[in-house]
Amino acid sequence: MFKYTLKRILTFIPMLIAISLLSFVISINAPGDPVERLSKAAGSEGSAEQQSGASKKIKQELRRKLGLDLPIFYLSVTDLASSDTLYKVQDKYHKANLEALTHQSGNWEAVSSYYASLLALQKAHQKVDAKAIVANDSSLSLNSVNEAANQFGFEIGSLLETADKYMVALKFEKMKSLLADNTFLSTLEYPLKDVVKTRENVLKNATKWRTYIPAINWYGGKNQYHLWLVGNGKDRKGILRGDFGISYIDGQPIADKIWQKVWISFGLSLVSIFLAYLISIPIGIYSAYKKDSIADKGMSLVLFVLYSMPSFFVGTLLLLQFANPDHLSWFPVSGIQDPTLFDPEWSWWAKLKHRMPFLILPIITYTYGSFAFLSRIMRVGMIDIVSQDYIRTARAKGLGEGKVILKHALRNSLLPVITVFSAIFPMAIGGSIIIEMIFSIPGMGLEVYNAILNYDYPMIITVFTLSGFLTMVGYLVADLLYAVVDPRISYK
Repeated sequence: MFKYTLKRILTFIPMLIAISLLSFVISINAPGDPVERLSKAAGSEGSAEQQSGASKKIKQELRRKLGLDLPIFYLSVTDLASSDTLYKVQDKYHKANLEALTHQSGNWEAVSSYYASLLALQKAHQKVDAKAIVANDSSLSLNSVNEAANQFGFEIGSLLETADKYMVALKFEKMKSLLADNTFLSTLEYPLKDVVKTRENVLKNATKWRTYIPAINWYGGKNQYHLWLVGNGKDRKGILRGDFGISYIDGQPIADKIWQKVWISFGLSLVSIFLAYLISIPIGIYSAYKKDSIADKGMSLVLFVLYSMPSFFVGTLLLLQFANPDHLSWFPVSGIQDPTLFDPEWSWWAKLKHRMPFLILPIITYTYGSFAFLSRIMRVGMIDIVSQDYIRTARAKGLGEGKVILKHALRNSLLPVITVFSAIFPMAIGGSIIIEMIFSIPGMGLEVYNAILNYDYPMIITVFTLSGFLTMVGYLVADLLYAVVDPRISYK
């Protein structure tokens, strides 16, 4: 058993790497720019000037801290035409355009020169001062100058994201027309000529054949996946050491936000699972023993009625009936504790007594739906076992019915129930979104709901990763319990 357990634990390593790799792929392909989201989160806490957007220096620091200034993986498989430093381009639309241009021409040097000339033109355009132009020429209006300058800037932005040669030609014609009609933009004439020249070089000096020859670029440990997995020992520890990144909502570390919420949901789920099994197994045994009796049919009817009732309906009904001053105000309405009375310095027993009234209704809502499902599985398993030859032999030997059922039949009939447990166990990490919203429980269900609404991908991916790990643990526990309840199963 020990050797088997050790082997299974060792298989966790490649499986965890696969889960982490899948999580990482999802994270880097998630919509939106994490730096922009974190900048907004940080800006919401500052002054009005800070709220207008983080400075370029702060954004660069955020990119460095998140590792977005590094290559994505340990290596990349590209072609001879592609650049091995394209990951340094921060804007993903610019990056996509550069990749398309490189694929068209096969000449990264020419594409790089074209991109540099576009950035120079954009920088020159940013220096255009509409107020100074109007001050020097009173015949011009500020609105007309701003309109022409903004239109020119729009064309530059389009060129930075456009690889289609026909669209590029149209943009050039439009920009030349703007220069001809608005002499106050004359400072942009030479930078534009440089852009046109470098663009012609992209087409003239094309080496398309280079795109057909594969190339492998090796980056070593300095890449985003390595940083995400094991960290760098300074700014970040990596997910293997409990660092799951930074929340997009408030800029706080995920590890600081998640653990206290995980234990709330995990604790409620474990109590619910324990109660469900504690009640369902005896019901299933009794139903199998009294198969097709009035008691069996009556319990089945009641349990299936409970199973058919949605949790949001039952939770709301319990609140209206037992946490309502107009009916029975037996329990608190929401939360898991009274913030005006709760003292963090209390002993665990004092904390439990204080929280118990808050948790009774949520636990009932968590648990009731499992009765019918688990009891029926137990009933079917027991009915199948009691028809076996060794059960008839035990009865023929004169053993009491209680001993036959509880000692000989029960253990073998638990196998289907254990299988169900292996699937239920991982779901405990995510909590129940509906139940936690109804009872205002600050657990993982509510946190995941808020993360989905706010596109907080690090939090979503953290729950995904932890759920994958618990799935492996759940199946390992189930396999070990098989051997415990059934002597015929052994692991070597």
